[in-house]
Amino acid sequence: MNLAYFIAKRYFLSKKKKSFINVISIISMLVVAIGTMALIIVLSVFNGLEGLLRNLYGTVDPNLVVSANVGKSFVYGPDISKKVNSLEEILSITEVLEDNVLIKYNNAQRVARVKGVSESFIEQGRLEDYLVFGDLKLTSNDISYAIVGRGVQYDLSINPKNDFYTIQMYFPDEVRPGMLNPEKMYRLKNILPGGVFAVEKSYDENLVYVPIRFAEDLFNKKGKRNHLELQLVPSAKPNEVKKKLQDLLGPSFLVQSNDEIHGDLYRVLSYEKFFVFLTFSIIIAIASINIFFSLNMLVLDKKKDVAILAAQGASRGLITKIFLLEGCIVAFTGAFTGLLLGLLVSFVQQEFGLVTMGMQTAIIDAYPVKVQWMDVFLTVLSIIVITIVTSIQPALSASKSITMTDLQ
Repeated sequence: MNLAYFIAKRYFLSKKKKSFINVISIISMLVVAIGTMALIIVLSVFNGLEGLLRNLYGTVDPNLVVSANVGKSFVYGPDISKKVNSLEEILSITEVLEDNVLIKYNNAQRVARVKGVSESFIEQGRLEDYLVFGDLKLTSNDISYAIVGRGVQYDLSINPKNDFYTIQMYFPDEVRPGMLNPEKMYRLKNILPGGVFAVEKSYDENLVYVPIRFAEDLFNKKGKRNHLELQLVPSAKPNEVKKKLQDLLGPSFLVQSNDEIHGDLYRVLSYEKFFVFLTFSIIIAIASINIFFSLNMLVLDKKKDVAILAAQGASRGLITKIFLLEGCIVAFTGAFTGLLLGLLVSFVQQEFGLVTMGMQTAIIDAYPVKVQWMDVFLTVLSIIVITIVTSIQPALSASKSITMTDLQ
């Protein structure tokens, strides 16, 4: 067994150490354990939330989106359609035309985002799991229907089962000189509510789906599209298909993947996760100050032992290593305990969902948790760095304190 480690372990387990040194060491271990456990759990929750959002948006949103590189819309003609359909990896195409519209229902009104989509949107089944009321349909017997978000439904008290009230949609029309009649300054179309969907608050609080032809008439944009939403075959690699499609369409169009569309959200989550990691690392560093003081007191307590070791031929490097390992044992005992507890709590939550969201409108019942081993590695690495920094000064002072007076 390594001599320095053997002596450090004896000091750690020794019952003859001063009681206050024991107390400080135990406090150090407990605080490091609690900090490590909390860090693992919080990072795992962040991973779970990111995974939940990626899964959610990956289900509802398309794999790829094609939009105009300049301007809000483009003319969707046979040439573009042929290029997009030429790729075997593309399973289906949804044409989209959208804009902000003033909508009224009964005596209530508000502004919402009206999104005209082609029938392939329904065929893709992207909203099937999120329909909470009514029917998932855009047209039936040549009658147009709107699928409204739950936020819009709450604000306007929309009832898809009531055919007596239609949703009135107002959109500004082109104003020409000399136009005095206010009714000619906007376009008005009526549509029946068909169903209500609920995905996530930021997604469905302001969105209404309508048939693409209805949107063309409302916005007066025949043949124009804001973007194309593409679903790929399961075996396709989105980034590779994106590059192929971008080369086919040229610089006039912009092709984006799902991750790029929600890039800002994912970046915010990564920034929050980083600052949480930094905050808990600082807490663990502050807790490690106790290790610094306990080692300094241990050095004073073991001054005679150090002198005897020096008299027997122990080098200054060996003395330094003994107290450095003593600090590592204290810190790593607490870190290992906290690591095990953090992983245990995370796995229990992942399997059994004991801690619930506490909201009836939550997407899932329990907090999502996902352990990433890179987080575990970074946590252990940060503890190693913190331990070495806090232990190096007391360890060096132990070796420098050897004098001839101590040997007498």
